[in-house]
Amino acid sequence: MVVSLFMSDRFREVALDAALRASAFLRSHFGSRPPVRYKGSPTNLVTEMDRGAEAIILDAIRSRFPEHRILAEESGALPGAGPGAGPYRWIVDPLDGTTNYAHGFPIYGVSIALEVDSTVTLGVVYDPSREECFVAERGRGATLNGAPVRVSATPVLAESLLGTSYPNDIRGAPRDNLAEHAALMRRCRSVRSIGSAVLGLAAVAAGRLDGYWEQRLGAWDVAAGALLIREAGGTVTAVAGDPLDLGAPSITATNGAIHPEIIGALREVATRADR
Repeated sequence: MVVSLFMSDRFREVALDAALRASAFLRSHFGSRPPVRYKGSPTNLVTEMDRGAEAIILDAIRSRFPEHRILAEESGALPGAGPGAGPYRWIVDPLDGTTNYAHGFPIYGVSIALEVDSTVTLGVVYDPSREECFVAERGRGATLNGAPVRVSATPVLAESLLGTSYPNDIRGAPRDNLAEHAALMRRCRSVRSIGSAVLGLAAVAAGRLDGYWEQRLGAWDVAAGALLIREAGGTVTAVAGDPLDLGAPSITATNGAIHPEIIGALREVATRADR
């Protein structure tokens, strides 16, 4: 489906409004050490701030496009009102980096993406702490606070700075990403784990990180960030190099130049683990 420029502008306006309002809410409560609950494991947290920010975003979308479907981290899959949902689905992460937020560590973000006919066409990532707004539109490039961004020009893995994180259920996960971290740490300049995939992917798009990988995520963690990186000139695949699948996402995202090297290293680790 071809989306008109007028509709693209409307979609972007709604996504930006929702991200800014949710970010203002999160920032206003930051440092309050909110009570936490657990989603299946003691390392997978959710707070009332996650739910509050999500409610703000859902209201912003539904007030303009009530017929659209939504996939949100806390509410799950939500149908549109009436029979006219059509090809549109919003993918929402209201607070990525909940553990950081709950501990008063100011690295967390808001992510909103729009799919049209199963293709992500719009992505917005907002960093409330730095007041940085990343926007990507399919075929129209990526920006940070209105200025174009590009991935880095780092030519080889040995000179790269990478990002990663770990499964929320790491204590019982069969693939905990520690072996991958160790292997890549020995081949690159260094690895950072900032606790937010959303901001890690945005950092790749902005050229601050040269690559990012993670073993298991939700669609809401990667939908906007993957588009940001592609529109900034980078490469995005699943961890092993297969096409990214939002239904069961793992991710390797790079500036493109180092992609074969990082994929090769991750495949080596997977081969050893499967023996």
